[in-house]
Amino acid sequence: MLWGGHDGGLELRKRASGAMALAGRFPYGKRAVLSDGGRSGRPRKEVIAPRAFAYRVDRPEEDIHLLVGHSYDRPLASRKAGTLKIEDTDDALTFEATITPEMQDVSYVRDFLAAMSAGLIVGISPGFRIPPKRAVAEAEKVEDEGHDPENGAHNAVIRTVMAALLYELSVVTRPAYDETQIEARSWDTPPAFGVPLRHQGRAYTWR
Repeated sequence: MLWGGHDGGLELRKRASGAMALAGRFPYGKRAVLSDGGRSGRPRKEVIAPRAFAYRVDRPEEDIHLLVGHSYDRPLASRKAGTLKIEDTDDALTFEATITPEMQDVSYVRDFLAAMSAGLIVGISPGFRIPPKRAVAEAEKVEDEGHDPENGAHNAVIRTVMAALLYELSVVTRPAYDETQIEARSWDTPPAFGVPLRHQGRAYTWR
């Protein structure tokens, strides 16, 4: 499973029934910095293309979960349970989750609500897999950012996810990419800027 990330975009409201409505928004087309490259490497950035998650989002029978910190042991809502609604547009993936009064009595949910009220939960992170090339020929691409420091371009390697299988959305303290996650992504480092790029995708289990 791979993780993406975006800061902000969470809102929590209390309903008259006692349930809580948690709304969130994951914008498409934004460049997330996975690595600054360190002393000798190149920066690595990732972009989730518009409607990249459409395959499973557009199929209501496909269950998608809302989790705390990518842990299936700490669920907040799901489509199968009827407590998670997801909408997909060219601009963003948006969701609204119903946190029932019963769930609010669960210890990790109380912890999450307290952390969010304190401003410590600030990010949304999707958990996804890249389909194999036999299913989607161009599920991702890698390109060179180019060199234009005045406009923030520093020869970064940019990976764009064109199609992915979305399994869960998580609320997180911040969308962090550890080295394991970075290395799990498919990086074919582009050649010198201006030279045609050929990218070979990684194969993941299609399910």
